[in-house]
Amino acid sequence: MRAPTLDLALLRTLVAVADTGSVTAAARQLAYTQSTVSMQLARLEGSLGVALHEREGRRIRFTAEGERLLGHARRLLAQNDEALADMKARRVTGELNLGIPEDYATLLTAVFSWFHQLYPDVGLQVTCGTSADLVERVRGDELDLALVTRQRRSPGGEVIRREPLAWAVGLERQPSLTDPLPLALYSPGADLFREVAEEALAAAGRTWRVAYTSQSMAGLSPVVQAGLAIVVVTRSMLGPQLRALDEASGLPALPAVELALHRAARRPTEPARRLAELIREALAPTAG
Repeated sequence: MRAPTLDLALLRTLVAVADTGSVTAAARQLAYTQSTVSMQLARLEGSLGVALHEREGRRIRFTAEGERLLGHARRLLAQNDEALADMKARRVTGELNLGIPEDYATLLTAVFSWFHQLYPDVGLQVTCGTSADLVERVRGDELDLALVTRQRRSPGGEVIRREPLAWAVGLERQPSLTDPLPLALYSPGADLFREVAEEALAAAGRTWRVAYTSQSMAGLSPVVQAGLAIVVVTRSMLGPQLRALDEASGLPALPAVELALHRAARRPTEPARRLAELIREALAPTAG
């Protein structure tokens, strides 16, 4: 005799009704008709020989048996979805080249880890550079993807999120905030941060001097930590040895910058599409 098996499609309908609270809402979520949802609930009850729900006006109330089955249904569906994702993921193979400024690499630590777990057969190569240079390399088909600060001279790309900029100093030491302000800036042309800082200070009538330059925060940070200069960072770049200055500092407010994902003009490979999805999900703005 063949062993009876629960129908996952019917269990998914049961969970949808529980999550939405009504047959009508569940039908919209599942793209079914209301009669189909009602029929599937009846089929599930018939196969088990128990009543799983009762109507209270337009809403559904689950019986004790229905509540018990819901717990099983959620676990079974989760295992089913995990198995499907795992099998699909392991069919993704190939090479993938991603460009990212060094200062943003830490934003993707979890993404890199998760991508490797999901797609172990994909060879991922990460190239660090300035945003402007990485965009050019994407346009030249040297890179599949690049996550960069959107530049005035190289617009485009998909905006993933906006990052507020802030003036920052060392956690324990800071320079005098009188003019001329000592600044630790990115090298000319390296990124938008330098342009934004100089424009904001000029508009406020402040004067400054360049105390140190580098193409990455790793090069700027020691001077800032030592209390010798002020730096411009995004909030996500504030490390444990830096602190942001507030309005009481007297420094002008800074705008936000946009993080954009650039893709090569050719049709994206499957690995590139999957990585773009993970980046989008990981860096999407959080509510609240």
